[in-house]
Amino acid sequence: MGNWTVETRNKIAGLTFSRLPDNQMDLDSLSELAGLLEEIARRTDDISVVLLKSGIDGIFIKHADLEILRRAAAGTLSAEDGKAWPRALGLLESIPQPVIATIDGQAWGGGLETTLASTLRIASARSHFSQPEIRFGIIPGGGGTQRLPRLIGKGPAADLILTGRVIGADEAHRLGIVNVVLPTEGFAQLAEDWATQLTRNPAPALFAAKRAVLDGLALPLDDGLALERDLFQQTVPTSVFAHL
Repeated sequence: MGNWTVETRNKIAGLTFSRLPDNQMDLDSLSELAGLLEEIARRTDDISVVLLKSGIDGIFIKHADLEILRRAAAGTLSAEDGKAWPRALGLLESIPQPVIATIDGQAWGGGLETTLASTLRIASARSHFSQPEIRFGIIPGGGGTQRLPRLIGKGPAADLILTGRVIGADEAHRLGIVNVVLPTEGFAQLAEDWATQLTRNPAPALFAAKRAVLDGLALPLDDGLALERDLFQQTVPTSVFAHL
Protein backbone atom coordinates (compact mmCIF):
# COMPACT_ATOMS: atom_id res chain seq x y z
CA MET A 1 0.00 0.00 0.00
CA GLY A 2 1.36 3.38 -0.99
CA ASN A 3 1.38 6.77 0.67
CA TRP A 4 -0.86 8.49 -1.88
CA THR A 5 -4.62 8.22 -2.19
CA VAL A 6 -6.66 9.43 -5.15
CA GLU A 7 -10.20 10.77 -5.16
CA THR A 8 -11.82 12.07 -8.33
CA ARG A 9 -15.01 14.10 -8.49
CA ASN A 10 -16.36 17.03 -10.45
CA LYS A 11 -13.38 16.96 -12.85
CA ILE A 12 -10.90 17.35 -9.95
CA ALA A 13 -8.40 14.63 -9.02
CA GLY A 14 -7.34 15.01 -5.40
CA LEU A 15 -3.96 13.40 -4.63
CA THR A 16 -3.45 13.16 -0.88
CA PHE A 17 -0.03 12.40 0.63
CA SER A 18 0.03 10.71 4.04
CA ARG A 19 3.32 9.30 5.31
CA LEU A 20 3.70 9.00 9.03
CA PRO A 21 4.92 10.55 11.16
CA ASP A 22 5.47 13.88 9.42
CA ASN A 23 5.11 13.61 5.62
CA GLN A 24 8.76 13.41 4.67
CA MET A 25 8.95 12.65 0.95
CA ASP A 26 10.84 9.44 0.19
CA LEU A 27 11.86 7.84 -3.10
CA ASP A 28 9.02 5.31 -3.15
CA SER A 29 6.47 8.07 -2.67
CA LEU A 30 8.03 10.10 -5.48
CA SER A 31 7.81 7.12 -7.82
CA GLU A 32 4.22 6.53 -6.74
CA LEU A 33 3.34 10.16 -7.41
CA ALA A 34 4.95 10.01 -10.84
CA GLY A 35 2.92 6.94 -11.75
CA LEU A 36 -0.31 8.58 -10.66
CA LEU A 37 0.44 11.72 -12.64
CA GLU A 38 1.20 9.69 -15.76
CA GLU A 39 -2.20 8.01 -15.41
CA ILE A 40 -3.98 11.32 -14.84
CA ALA A 41 -2.31 12.79 -17.92
CA ARG A 42 -4.20 10.21 -19.99
CA ARG A 43 -7.55 11.15 -18.46
CA THR A 44 -8.14 14.52 -20.09
CA ASP A 45 -11.78 13.64 -20.76
CA ASP A 46 -12.78 13.46 -17.10
CA ILE A 47 -10.01 15.25 -15.15
CA SER A 48 -9.42 18.97 -15.68
CA VAL A 49 -7.55 19.92 -12.50
CA VAL A 50 -5.29 18.17 -9.98
CA LEU A 51 -5.18 19.07 -6.29
CA LEU A 52 -2.14 18.10 -4.21
CA LYS A 53 -3.16 17.66 -0.58
CA SER A 54 -1.86 16.37 2.72
CA GLY A 55 -3.48 13.84 4.99
CA ILE A 56 -1.42 14.89 8.03
CA ASP A 57 -2.58 17.88 10.03
CA GLY A 58 -0.33 20.92 9.95
CA ILE A 59 2.11 19.60 7.34
CA PHE A 60 1.99 19.68 3.56
CA ILE A 61 5.36 18.04 2.90
CA LYS A 62 7.85 18.58 5.69
CA HIS A 63 10.90 18.09 3.47
CA ALA A 64 12.73 15.33 1.63
CA ASP A 65 13.28 12.15 3.64
CA LEU A 66 16.62 12.52 5.40
CA GLU A 67 17.61 9.05 4.21
CA ILE A 68 17.87 10.48 0.68
CA LEU A 69 20.36 13.06 1.93
CA ARG A 70 22.33 10.49 3.90
CA ARG A 71 22.65 8.27 0.84
CA ALA A 72 23.63 11.22 -1.32
CA ALA A 73 26.31 12.20 1.19
CA ALA A 74 27.61 8.64 1.29
CA GLY A 75 27.62 8.36 -2.49
CA THR A 76 25.18 5.43 -2.45
CA LEU A 77 22.29 7.15 -4.22
CA SER A 78 21.95 5.46 -7.61
CA ALA A 79 21.57 7.41 -10.82
CA GLU A 80 18.02 6.07 -11.14
CA ASP A 81 17.12 7.17 -7.61
CA GLY A 82 18.64 10.55 -8.34
CA LYS A 83 16.08 11.03 -11.12
CA ALA A 84 13.09 10.52 -8.81
CA TRP A 85 12.71 14.17 -7.81
CA PRO A 86 13.06 15.69 -11.30
CA ARG A 87 10.78 13.03 -12.80
CA ALA A 88 7.91 13.58 -10.35
CA LEU A 89 8.20 17.37 -10.25
CA GLY A 90 8.67 17.52 -14.01
CA LEU A 91 5.37 15.69 -14.44
CA LEU A 92 3.60 18.25 -12.25
CA GLU A 93 4.64 20.79 -14.86
CA SER A 94 4.21 18.72 -18.01
CA ILE A 95 0.86 16.93 -17.58
CA PRO A 96 -1.98 18.69 -19.41
CA GLN A 97 -4.00 19.47 -16.29
CA PRO A 98 -3.19 22.47 -14.07
CA VAL A 99 -1.89 21.29 -10.69
CA ILE A 100 -2.84 23.20 -7.54
CA ALA A 101 -0.81 22.66 -4.37
CA THR A 102 -3.03 23.15 -1.31
CA ILE A 103 -0.68 23.93 1.57
CA ASP A 104 -2.05 23.78 5.11
CA GLY A 105 0.99 24.01 7.38
CA GLN A 106 4.66 23.29 6.81
CA ALA A 107 6.21 23.24 3.33
CA TRP A 108 9.98 23.30 3.68
CA GLY A 109 12.81 22.13 1.44
CA GLY A 110 11.44 19.49 -0.89
CA GLY A 111 7.95 20.43 0.24
CA LEU A 112 8.37 23.98 -1.03
CA GLU A 113 10.04 22.67 -4.19
CA THR A 114 7.01 20.48 -4.85
CA THR A 115 4.71 23.49 -4.61
CA LEU A 116 6.97 25.47 -6.96
CA ALA A 117 6.54 22.79 -9.64
CA SER A 118 2.76 23.09 -9.31
CA THR A 119 0.85 25.46 -11.56
CA LEU A 120 -0.86 27.31 -8.70
CA ARG A 121 -0.50 27.39 -4.93
CA ILE A 122 -3.16 27.89 -2.24
CA ALA A 123 -2.12 28.31 1.41
CA SER A 124 -3.95 28.35 4.70
CA ALA A 125 -3.26 31.20 7.10
CA ARG A 126 -1.13 28.96 9.32
CA SER A 127 1.18 27.80 6.53
CA HIS A 128 4.91 28.47 6.53
CA PHE A 129 7.63 28.04 3.93
CA SER A 130 11.41 27.69 3.81
CA GLN A 131 14.36 26.54 1.73
CA PRO A 132 16.45 25.71 4.82
CA GLU A 133 19.20 23.72 3.09
CA ILE A 134 21.85 26.45 3.40
CA ARG A 135 21.75 26.14 7.18
CA PHE A 136 22.89 22.52 6.87
CA GLY A 137 25.72 23.23 4.46
CA ILE A 138 23.96 22.24 1.24
CA ILE A 139 21.78 23.94 -1.37
CA PRO A 140 18.30 23.05 -2.61
CA GLY A 141 18.49 20.02 -4.87
CA GLY A 142 14.91 19.62 -6.06
CA GLY A 143 14.65 22.68 -8.27
CA GLY A 144 14.46 25.41 -5.64
CA THR A 145 17.35 27.48 -6.97
CA GLN A 146 15.79 27.48 -10.45
CA ARG A 147 12.02 27.56 -10.02
CA LEU A 148 11.90 30.05 -7.14
CA PRO A 149 13.77 32.86 -9.00
CA ARG A 150 11.61 32.27 -12.04
CA LEU A 151 8.50 32.64 -9.90
CA ILE A 152 9.34 35.60 -7.67
CA GLY A 153 12.51 37.14 -9.14
CA LYS A 154 16.22 36.82 -8.47
CA GLY A 155 16.51 39.11 -5.44
CA PRO A 156 13.64 37.76 -3.31
CA ALA A 157 14.58 34.18 -4.20
CA ALA A 158 18.23 34.74 -3.28
CA ASP A 159 17.10 36.15 0.07
CA LEU A 160 15.16 33.00 0.92
CA ILE A 161 17.76 30.57 -0.44
CA LEU A 162 20.83 32.27 1.08
CA THR A 163 19.29 32.85 4.51
CA GLY A 164 17.15 29.74 4.84
CA ARG A 165 14.64 31.81 6.77
CA VAL A 166 11.05 30.76 7.39
CA ILE A 167 8.22 32.91 6.06
CA GLY A 168 4.52 32.82 6.82
CA ALA A 169 1.60 32.64 4.44
CA ASP A 170 1.08 36.40 4.18
CA GLU A 171 4.70 37.06 3.18
CA ALA A 172 4.58 34.14 0.76
CA HIS A 173 1.53 35.73 -0.82
CA ARG A 174 3.17 39.15 -0.98
CA LEU A 175 6.23 37.66 -2.67
CA GLY A 176 4.09 35.76 -5.16
CA ILE A 177 4.89 32.25 -3.95
CA VAL A 178 1.22 31.54 -3.25
CA ASN A 179 -1.74 32.79 -5.23
CA VAL A 180 -4.17 33.12 -2.36
CA VAL A 181 -4.31 32.70 1.43
CA LEU A 182 -7.49 31.13 2.81
CA PRO A 183 -8.67 30.69 6.41
CA THR A 184 -7.27 27.68 8.25
CA GLU A 185 -10.69 26.59 9.48
CA GLY A 186 -12.41 24.68 6.73
CA PHE A 187 -9.36 25.05 4.49
CA ALA A 188 -9.75 21.78 2.58
CA GLN A 189 -13.26 22.62 1.38
CA LEU A 190 -12.38 26.24 0.69
CA ALA A 191 -9.42 25.13 -1.43
CA GLU A 192 -11.58 22.72 -3.40
CA ASP A 193 -14.18 25.43 -3.94
CA TRP A 194 -11.42 27.76 -5.18
CA ALA A 195 -10.18 25.10 -7.60
CA THR A 196 -13.70 24.54 -8.94
CA GLN A 197 -13.59 27.88 -10.72
CA LEU A 198 -10.98 26.40 -13.08
CA THR A 199 -13.14 23.38 -13.92
CA ARG A 200 -15.89 25.67 -15.19
CA ASN A 201 -13.64 26.57 -18.12
CA PRO A 202 -13.37 24.30 -21.18
CA ALA A 203 -10.65 21.72 -20.63
CA PRO A 204 -8.86 22.22 -23.98
CA ALA A 205 -8.42 25.91 -23.19
CA LEU A 206 -7.16 25.12 -19.66
CA PHE A 207 -4.59 22.70 -20.99
CA ALA A 208 -3.46 25.06 -23.76
CA ALA A 209 -3.18 28.01 -21.36
CA LYS A 210 -0.98 25.98 -18.99
CA ARG A 211 1.31 25.02 -21.87
CA ALA A 212 1.48 28.57 -23.19
CA VAL A 213 2.50 30.00 -19.81
CA LEU A 214 4.95 27.32 -18.70
CA ASP A 215 6.52 26.37 -22.03
CA GLY A 216 6.57 29.96 -23.16
CA LEU A 217 8.68 31.02 -20.18
CA ALA A 218 11.49 28.79 -21.40
CA LEU A 219 11.52 30.45 -24.83
CA PRO A 220 12.63 33.81 -26.22
CA LEU A 221 9.69 36.20 -26.51
CA ASP A 222 9.24 35.82 -30.26
CA ASP A 223 9.18 32.03 -29.95
CA GLY A 224 6.80 32.24 -27.00
CA LEU A 225 4.44 34.41 -28.99
CA ALA A 226 4.59 31.90 -31.84
CA LEU A 227 3.71 29.12 -29.40
CA GLU A 228 0.79 31.18 -28.13
CA ARG A 229 -0.49 31.68 -31.68
CA ASP A 230 -0.28 27.96 -32.40
CA LEU A 231 -2.14 27.05 -29.20
CA PHE A 232 -4.73 29.76 -29.81
CA GLN A 233 -5.44 28.34 -33.25
CA GLN A 234 -5.78 24.85 -31.76
CA THR A 235 -8.41 25.98 -29.25
CA VAL A 236 -10.57 28.04 -31.62
CA PRO A 237 -12.35 25.00 -33.18
CA THR A 238 -13.43 23.82 -29.70
CA SER A 239 -14.35 27.25 -28.32
CA VAL A 240 -17.76 28.88 -27.98
CA PHE A 241 -16.93 30.97 -31.05
CA ALA A 242 -17.04 27.84 -33.20
CA HIS A 243 -20.78 27.58 -32.47
CA LEU A 244 -21.76 31.19 -33.14
